[in-house]
Formats: sequence, structure tokens, C-alpha cells
Amino acid sequence: MQDMKAHLEKLQTQLAECEIIRDLATDPKKRALFTRLTGQFKVLIADVETAMAGQGSSITFLGRKTQEPFPKQEMGE
Repeated sequence: MQDMKAHLEKLQTQLAECEIIRDLATDPKKRALFTRLTGQFKVLIADVETAMAGQGSSITFLGRKTQEPFPKQEMGE
């Protein structure tokens, strides 16, 4: 859990730095880039916080919960 907390803090620092660069940018392309980056960092931060809260176990793969076994299939199907 400590490694996740450290990673979360690093992401929050990177988000703050991107926001500062975005706000100081005079070039519209650079401002747009850092606006997109701040959005991506916010998603990553939310994902890490969700995983830390213990709610990450309900992640699905192809519409199935990952902890469910594959259904048994008969030969010929």
C-alpha cells in the first residue's frame, strides 16, 4: 500500500506541475497539450485512489469479473 501511496503523491505532483505549465503557456498548442495531460493525470489519480480504496477488485475483462472462472463448455460447441 505504501508504494501505491508514493505513486499517488508522485502523480499529484506531476498534475500540479502540468497545471502550472498550462497556465503559464503562451503558445496555444502547448497550452492545449498540457490541458490534455492534466486530464490524463486526473484519470490516473482517480484510478489509483479507487484501487487504494479496495474497489479495484470489481474490474472486468470483456464484461466478466476477472475472479470468475470460465464456464465449462462441452466438446463440439
